[in-house]
Amino acid sequence: MTARIASSVLIAMLLAGASGSAQAPAARAPSAGRFVDPVNGLSLERAIARAIEQEPSLRAARSQVEEAQGTKMQASLRPNPSVSFERREEPGGTDSLTTVGIEWPLDLFRGDGRIAVADREVATAQLAVADRQRVLASDVRTRYGEVLATIRDLALFDEIVAATQNQFDLLRSRVEQGASPPLERDLLDVELRRVQAERLLQTGRAETAVFELKRVLGMKADAALTVRDTFEGLVQRESAAAPQVPDMATTVGQRADVREAAARIDTAIAKIDRARSEGRFDVSLFGNYMRMDAGFPQRGFAPDGGLERVRGQFNYWSAGAMVTIPVLNRNQGEVAMARAERTSAAAAHAAARLAAEAEVASARARDERAREAVKIYGAGAQALARQNLAVVGQSYELGRVTVFEVLAERRRYLDVERAYTEALRAAYEARTALNRALGEGR
Repeated sequence: MTARIASSVLIAMLLAGASGSAQAPAARAPSAGRFVDPVNGLSLERAIARAIEQEPSLRAARSQVEEAQGTKMQASLRPNPSVSFERREEPGGTDSLTTVGIEWPLDLFRGDGRIAVADREVATAQLAVADRQRVLASDVRTRYGEVLATIRDLALFDEIVAATQNQFDLLRSRVEQGASPPLERDLLDVELRRVQAERLLQTGRAETAVFELKRVLGMKADAALTVRDTFEGLVQRESAAAPQVPDMATTVGQRADVREAAARIDTAIAKIDRARSEGRFDVSLFGNYMRMDAGFPQRGFAPDGGLERVRGQFNYWSAGAMVTIPVLNRNQGEVAMARAERTSAAAAHAAARLAAEAEVASARARDERAREAVKIYGAGAQALARQNLAVVGQSYELGRVTVFEVLAERRRYLDVERAYTEALRAAYEARTALNRALGEGR
């Protein structure tokens, strides 16, 4: 008895809601089409090229190469000579002394060491730029693919919302004519509101993905940006041919980050040689010219026999060499620091090789499995899900199934399509990771 009363109350509430039910509000969200321009939109290749040209962090890395080149230029310059001038006057007298001197360090054994270190630092900075370009290209690929994936899901929701709206409008007319129960209209009303809300959320995800793409491209947030490719087409193009991996040692050794780590070892070795050379003896040459005008208050006989003050002008030249003898300071501390840096660089290089090998191996395995998953969907699962939805829809029009079955099949179709998007995303990200692991810079 209690169950019957509860059921009657529930039915009465539904009928009351149906009688006062209004049409689901049209949740206006920008459609997926506003993000895509097949003619003038940004392609993946152009996006990578733009990022390499304009992305701020890559420009900062290039400036470090210029800094290293400036250091190399400075290291190749010889020390400047030092010139001194001195003038002495006798207070209250006439005596004076003028001295001019020059000193020139020879900088023995030191120039080659400085230049060698500077050369290694330039090479290291160039490899750092190459590695930053590799990472940036991978980031652009990832962000570009995320934009296309969110656009695909948004287009799917556009399709679902349009189909649900049309069915709701049709069913509402049938309810008004008394051909269908109000409960079916209300069920579609709820479903329509749900998919409209999902489309709004998906629109936010698409807009966020576009902003992230603009960031890695070095574009302002308010700049206009549309993409050219479709997600399926891009995944098929990227997965058309697997990258060739000759052998692990060669592949890893060619990566920019591993080469950069090896270059840091060479730099540390050059610093050891420089520290040793700076601890050796050095020679500085010097020369002086002195002109002295001096006299005494006494008088003496001049050549002509007359008396004159005893006075004379004297010129002196001197030259020599000053040797710096490394007795106490042989630059032992700098040598020890450079050796420690070499040990650290060797360990970092070994770690970089291990990380690169693991990254290549895992990326290859991930790429193979992801491509297999996409093939399963491409073999007919997606088309079959769409066909099933069409058949159930036609059966509903003929009165053979209920609206519950239509809604259930539509959700299954939506799940299949979104799962296909995830499979495409996984395949694309796996190929992007593989290209990154193999050292692709574009």
